[in-house]
Amino acid sequence: MQINKDYNYVPWVIGLSIAINVIVVALLFVPEIGSGASFDIKLLPLLNAVFNSFTFVFLLAALFMILRKNITWHKRFIFAAFTTTTLFLISYLTYHSMSSSTSYGEEGTLQTIYYFILITHIVLAAAIVPLALLTLFRGLAMKVDKHRKIARWTMPIWLYVSLTGVIVYLMISPYY
Repeated sequence: MQINKDYNYVPWVIGLSIAINVIVVALLFVPEIGSGASFDIKLLPLLNAVFNSFTFVFLLAALFMILRKNITWHKRFIFAAFTTTTLFLISYLTYHSMSSSTSYGEEGTLQTIYYFILITHIVLAAAIVPLALLTLFRGLAMKVDKHRKIARWTMPIWLYVSLTGVIVYLMISPYY
């Protein structure tokens, strides 16, 4: 897939970034819907961790492929990472619209570590939305120099966000 070099994708990046982050923040203020289904929504956080794990692996594979100058497979792994990230977002929004947030149950050093990881994860997750979209569109438009410049920031941040998503789940899972 490729887009025209002259296509103005910036409004899409801005619009999607604002919409996604506003929806996530709005869930903090919207009362939970509750689940009328027999499905146990407490499985969704595990599913979120699985999606984050796949995103992390796909990003590492994409990085490996681009270092080998294999652009075709780099693109495929990036699309796979976007797919699992999108599935994560759908699952995350579903869970948080139907359930209240879970509190961490430990105190002391582990609690400090947990909240440090959680806060950095949240801040960087909000930042990765426009970064990842801008990086993707620059790559699809074959604006290689601009793509590389931003990808040097996007890749490590996105790797951190996907990895810390799994770590946060592992640390809080006993309290669901």
